[in-house]
Amino acid sequence: MRQPGKKKPPGGPEMEDTLCCCEYLDRNGKRSHLAACFCECDDLDECCERWLTCRSLPPGMLERIADTFTDRFRLPWLRGAVKIDISLLPPVILLPIFLHIAALHFLLALVILISLPVLVLWYYYLTHRKKGQTLFFLSLGLFSLGYMYYVFLQEVVSQGHVEHSQVILLTCGLILMLVALSQAKRDPGYLHCRVSSDKALCQGSNGNNNNILNRNGLGSSNGLYRAAVSGVAVNSKTEGYAKMLAVGPGEVTEDWCTKCQLFRPARAGHCRICGRCVKRLDHHCVWINTCVGEQNHQAFVLALSLFLITSVYGISLTLDTICRGKSTINALFYCPGVYGDYSSALSFTCVWYCAIVTSGMGYILLIQLFNISYNVTEREARIALQDNVGRRLLWGMVVDTGQYNRGFLRNWIQFLTLHSTVLQHSSEDIV
Repeated sequence: MRQPGKKKPPGGPEMEDTLCCCEYLDRNGKRSHLAACFCECDDLDECCERWLTCRSLPPGMLERIADTFTDRFRLPWLRGAVKIDISLLPPVILLPIFLHIAALHFLLALVILISLPVLVLWYYYLTHRKKGQTLFFLSLGLFSLGYMYYVFLQEVVSQGHVEHSQVILLTCGLILMLVALSQAKRDPGYLHCRVSSDKALCQGSNGNNNNILNRNGLGSSNGLYRAAVSGVAVNSKTEGYAKMLAVGPGEVTEDWCTKCQLFRPARAGHCRICGRCVKRLDHHCVWINTCVGEQNHQAFVLALSLFLITSVYGISLTLDTICRGKSTINALFYCPGVYGDYSSALSFTCVWYCAIVTSGMGYILLIQLFNISYNVTEREARIALQDNVGRRLLWGMVVDTGQYNRGFLRNWIQFLTLHSTVLQHSSEDIV
């Protein structure tokens, strides 16, 4: 019996008792159990029935089944089962299996090492088209690093040809790269609403954008908003925000984002995957599952550089061990007898896997260095190509917009001083 005067728990009847390790609250707020993960799924029952009777599935059924499976895929934990992102599992399960199969024969290695990049690219375009976040690429990258390091210690170091100083140096490079990666995972420079007397400016919805703009000295006519600032016009765009274009010399260019309900400074952009505006937005990187912007661009480039150096060093140590007497490049393409021993074959297969990943990351780093040298972001380059205002240089690897290019030295000084440059934030102070 409940004691008089004692309030009912805020969670309702489902939360009166503490959840056991196998119970959880589903997406509808109902109490459920892991043992009932295959129960009460009408969509799955109908899907099986239609499959057995050779009938087509109605649209949206597979998506609903996937959502239900994602919600019920959990692990027992204290005070309730915890939800596991299923995108974390494929790299952890499939990568070791594929690499061990590839070590059995040269032809198997050739097929698998060609298929893996194709599958990763296919999944990238699939998720990129849906504009959704996924932990698959971050999980693939981190697990690949850990598994390659494990194979190096187990199969390469155990042969006795690698010195302890070389192992320590490789380990230090790996640790530094992970530290830089953790820095790149932090706030990329998200824009926040400033404290204003007109709170509707930060909290308004898309339906009252016109009222917000009118209260701040902006009038609308035929979809064109005009600012109280002289010589500045706001034109509505299909991206969901109105761009304010400065037409006079020395005037500040700003954007009004109707999705985030704020003014954003020059070079800032709205990420449709993260759903937020980022200062000096470069791109959304799937490998770190976050945007690359003003606050983490330096750490992102540093992480790429450390990964490239560490990976090349690890590849050279492995090839020097399993292909004695050959240079690194020659051993990578010709190492006779390597598939005669399973341990050497596994190490050689992992070397080629690392070489493929390193080539892709090296290309990304090269594009980043070119863009920094010309002071252009990937977002600005993409927009310039769409508007036919940029020119391709260096065999099309970089697009020079000419808008912020101040010369090689000044461009790099500006990039290296992103956190301390006051001029880049001067446009935000106007709001």
